Amino acid sequence: MNEHVTRPRRTPTQAAEGLPRWRWTLEEFERLVELGILTEDDRVELIGGELIPMAAKAARHENLKAGLENWIYRRLPSELRLVVELGWRPDNETYCEPDLLIFPLRFRQVTKVPACEVHLLVEVADTSLKYDTGTKVPMYARLGVREAWVVNPVTLNTRVHRQPLANGYASIIEIRPDETLTPLLVPSIAVRLRDLGIDVD
Repeated sequence: MNEHVTRPRRTPTQAAEGLPRWRWTLEEFERLVELGILTEDDRVELIGGELIPMAAKAARHENLKAGLENWIYRRLPSELRLVVELGWRPDNETYCEPDLLIFPLRFRQVTKVPACEVHLLVEVADTSLKYDTGTKVPMYARLGVREAWVVNPVTLNTRVHRQPLANGYASIIEIRPDETLTPLLVPSIAVRLRDLGIDVD
């Protein structure tokens, strides 16, 4: 018997539309990058073993992300680190690029910071709002991220997700731009989004 055909190359997953898809591991994903099959221009994430194209980012997205980044940098405690669009690899089936990630400075291998050690994760979501709230946020909960924000750069409303469970977050609240956002683990960076000078439609 040919030893090279004893089992399928990988286990398929079931897509939302009912069609099977091949499941990729992080190791296989990294190999695709090494071989040049995937490049920075491709802009994909590995979510639950599936390769998913990332949406293009509008100007409002970038302006809000830059405003938040500047605000946080000036108020972040010295023992914490803020990383923007980190190629994060929290487990062997995931590669994603959250807009903002805050975690303890002691982690030198920043791409593999354990999800349970993340103090705050922020996604700025306009064209990707459905994807971020429907796919990525439940994944962050399963991984154990304790607090995740999804900010709409058009309305500046923020969904604050806390108390991670296996199937999502137990606490989800909506914060308006004139209300104060205060992370449980990083209260020093509390912010009202209207104070960032971003216009609201």
